[in-house]
Amino acid sequence: MAPPSFPIQQKQSRPDESRMQILIIGAGLAGLGTSIACLLAGHDVHLLEATHEIREVGAGIQVLPNSSRVLQHWGLAHALTPHMTVPRQCNFLTWKGHRISSLDFADSERQFPGTWYRDFHRADLQRCLLDRAVELGAEVTCAARVVDIVVSQEGSRATAVASDGRRWTADLVVSADGVFGKLTEVMLGRPDPPIRTGDLAYRLLLSTEEMRKDPELRPFVTDPQVNYWLGPDQHAVNYVLRNGELFNMVLLVPDDIPEESLASTVEGNVEEMCALFEGWDPRIQKLLRLCQSVHKWRLCIRFGDYDWTHPSGAWVMLGDAVHATLPYLASGAGMSFEDGAVLGECLSRLPTDISKTCPDFLSAKRHALAVFEQCRKQRTQMVVERGNLQQHYYHLHDGEEQQERDRKMQMVPTPEGEALAWRDPGLAPKLLGYDHVADVDANWDTVGEKLARL
Repeated sequence: MAPPSFPIQQKQSRPDESRMQILIIGAGLAGLGTSIACLLAGHDVHLLEATHEIREVGAGIQVLPNSSRVLQHWGLAHALTPHMTVPRQCNFLTWKGHRISSLDFADSERQFPGTWYRDFHRADLQRCLLDRAVELGAEVTCAARVVDIVVSQEGSRATAVASDGRRWTADLVVSADGVFGKLTEVMLGRPDPPIRTGDLAYRLLLSTEEMRKDPELRPFVTDPQVNYWLGPDQHAVNYVLRNGELFNMVLLVPDDIPEESLASTVEGNVEEMCALFEGWDPRIQKLLRLCQSVHKWRLCIRFGDYDWTHPSGAWVMLGDAVHATLPYLASGAGMSFEDGAVLGECLSRLPTDISKTCPDFLSAKRHALAVFEQCRKQRTQMVVERGNLQQHYYHLHDGEEQQERDRKMQMVPTPEGEALAWRDPGLAPKLLGYDHVADVDANWDTVGEKLARL
């Protein structure tokens, strides 16, 4: 295997007195990535997970160039390589199956040297992250559902309180409990439910054995590509996983989960799902008929337009807990990885020659968290807003606006605001070319106002 394109970050050595104890709540992609970054910064990490074992629910995930930079920086390239699928291009199609436009991934990668587009099964990606965190020294406790965070009277430490009464105290608590987590409301002191988007997702994971027997479906497996079908009020996405062993398909449709339902995930009906795509590209109908059971996920967002950091500097929130987005840019996990990378970079710059209980160290910690928030808030809000715009672009009814969308996607070069966002000249360089170290460098000395408020 070729050496990684970016230098692997080496674990920083810190004396005991300046090495913080960090509690991270939630072992999803955000929590695991943040654990790795904080460990590489030289601090100790204890990861608390509510479930009885760490396992990913879901199917596929697309990793874009900005995420690949972070994963390589964390030293994961070698571990991830056996689990990668390398898609050749991304195709945008009408709901009837006619090609609108395509993006060649290799050409796009060349604009961001050393990066890549890859597709993974979420479970494989999560396992690699967990293994790396443990390798770096993370302590992991499962069946620990945290329901409260209590900041100490002097404000330098915080305690996570589990539903069964167990308590863990640390110099810094990081909430990464997801879009439906409740710790955001604890910090804000008020209700803060996620915002419903009007869409839900059916997620299918199909064996490719039967697909290979069908001449019309076989190319989906033998020539890995990412395909988007755009149609009235809904769209479909698919790509190959695990070297052609599995086929990932996501259907994004209007949310019909009852308003009063408190569940974000419910069992779906295959026949009902198939009926939603009657009249679409016949290949979609063939694929859906291979599905035997399905669940549907309500899609919600968070804008995070409030402080993510407790005034004490002992508690910070990140990931979907503060900026959940629609999956229409394939950037939700990427934003969480970037969160962890930026937080780790900020915490790596804390002084090593004074005690973590010293007022100067505590001031430096507040400064680091203020830089983290300044780096991340505007960027993640940009992604949430663009995800909402993609919802509009993808779900246009046939007509003049749909024809104009398709015309822009066929222009060379394409204009700003086109629906194939990964080559949008106004978005792609910012989204895909992100460098978290450069971002921290640019903001390190510009947080005076934020720090004064803390």
